[in-house]
Amino acid sequence: MIISVSRRCDIPRFRFGWFLERLEAGFVEVSNPYNAAQIKTVSLKPADAGFLVFWTRDPGPVLAAREALENYPFYVMTTLTGYPKILEPNVPPVNEVIASMAALSKIYGSQRTVWRYDPIFLTSITDYKFHKSNFYELASRLGGITKRVIISIYDEYTGASRRIAALENKGRMKNEGRPENEVRFKMFQHYNVGIPGNDSAGIPGNDCANGGAGGGTGDSDNNRRLLPEIKDLVSELAGIADSAGMRIQSCAEDDLAGCGVEPGACIDCELIKKIRGETNNTAAELFGPDIRPDIRDKNQRPFCLCSQAVDIGSYGPCPAGCVYCYARR
Repeated sequence: MIISVSRRCDIPRFRFGWFLERLEAGFVEVSNPYNAAQIKTVSLKPADAGFLVFWTRDPGPVLAAREALENYPFYVMTTLTGYPKILEPNVPPVNEVIASMAALSKIYGSQRTVWRYDPIFLTSITDYKFHKSNFYELASRLGGITKRVIISIYDEYTGASRRIAALENKGRMKNEGRPENEVRFKMFQHYNVGIPGNDSAGIPGNDCANGGAGGGTGDSDNNRRLLPEIKDLVSELAGIADSAGMRIQSCAEDDLAGCGVEPGACIDCELIKKIRGETNNTAAELFGPDIRPDIRDKNQRPFCLCSQAVDIGSYGPCPAGCVYCYARR
């Protein structure tokens, strides 16, 4: 089976010692995130855990555990956005993350080193111009280190909405990117439905009446569509990624047709088969009949294309403190 480490929390950065202990023990007990009384035991023996997928902001601990991981094929998805600290108070410095990704790529190869620029979050301090410049800078530095970048657009979740509203209510604040200016933090509109009164994505002269970033509708609203200027931005990012030699793919998005971005799976059965060197085998032969990574994981969001996997993380407080995070409690 495929083990996801983890969508729910940054295990490599904050709990990797615990994870290595569980590897040595050969199993981990995982609570149902919606019913803590339901606990299942998941084998972490190499014969059962056929592949590990790491989600993190810091691949350094994975690098430091080469000996412990030698019997486990894996790849690492590293989130690197370079946003102002007011949005990401406690993430590793960009230079350190890029250095770790470069070292990971040198040892394990670029296909096992995946970059996430996720989520694309449009605000008064991360507007259209910011994202073009920021993404270009990061992609230029990561060219050759990775061949794949994953993007998604911000979706509104209850906890994130409260944190963002608190920032908006603070009034004017220093803008780290433009220290000579004070700005009023404001989240821009991303979709054609939302909270009346919010601005569009920071495009001069664009006045959208419907406001709000996602409007709390999530993927369940079939009428929700990205604003044209958001799609224009994504098209620009796709061109930048292509120039840097990267394949750009989306995460759980259905509205990026024509933007140069292909729908993608973060937990990607085809990539896993390539890394394992077993492209001619069926998923059932590789992972057994109980977990079918060739079948979409129905426990995820409607437009998620991820293969079936077992996630061993848990939701809760996170020291990183990212205001827009869906998993933070």
